[in-house]
Amino acid sequence: MTARREPISRRERPAKPALTRQGIVDTAVRIMRGEGLEKVTMRRLAQELDTGPASLYVYVANTAELHAAVLDALLGEVDLGSDAPASGWREQVSAVLASYTYVLFEHPQLARSALVARPSGPHYLRLVERLLHLLARSGAGTERVAWGVDTLLQHATASAAEHGTREQDPAGPADWDALTRAVHEVDEATHPTIRAHLPALLAGSEADRMSWGFDVVINGILHTPVPGAEA
Repeated sequence: MTARREPISRRERPAKPALTRQGIVDTAVRIMRGEGLEKVTMRRLAQELDTGPASLYVYVANTAELHAAVLDALLGEVDLGSDAPASGWREQVSAVLASYTYVLFEHPQLARSALVARPSGPHYLRLVERLLHLLARSGAGTERVAWGVDTLLQHATASAAEHGTREQDPAGPADWDALTRAVHEVDEATHPTIRAHLPALLAGSEADRMSWGFDVVINGILHTPVPGAEA
C-alpha cells in the first residue's frame, strides 16, 4: 500500500522575494543578454519573476520605460575616464564616446532602441555629466556645450545602431559588396563626382571613420552659434 503524501503547507514554502524596480531591471538585463531584447517583455518578466504582469506596472510604466532602464544599466559599462593631465579634453571626449559606442555595439537591438529611448537613470546622468564637464573645458558657451552633448550622443547612437543592423543582417556583407561594385562600376559620364572621389568614398577603417566623425561634430560645436543664444 502506497503511503499517502502529506500536503505541503503554504507556510513552509520558500517565500518569493519582494518585487523591486532594481530586481525587475536586473532580470530584464539577464534575459536580454541571454535571449535578446525582443524577449524583454512584461509577460516574459512576469513569468521569470513568478508574478502577474499587472504587478510589474507598479514599478515600470511600460515596455519603453523598461528598455530605457535596461539601457541605463548597461551604460554602467561605459569607461568615463579621468582627468589625466596627459590627455586633452578633446581626446577624452572622443574616448568616452567611443566607449559608449562600443557598449552599444555589443547589444545591436538595444542600440536601435536607444535611438528613441529616453534613459534617465544614474548611469546615463553620469555619462551626460562627464561629457558636459569635458566639453565645457573647450571654452565654448553654455548653450553650445549643452546642445553639443546631445548631438554627440545622437551621432554615436546612430553609428552603433547602423553597425548593429549590418552585423545582424545575414545579407549585410553581400549588400556591402554589391554597393562597392556598383560605385566602382559607375559611368564617369553620368556620375563624374562619384568617380572623382574614389577610392576615398569607401576607404578607411570603422574606428578611423568613427573618430573622424566625432571630430567633425566637436568642431561644429565649437564654431556654430546656437540660434538666439549668442550675440
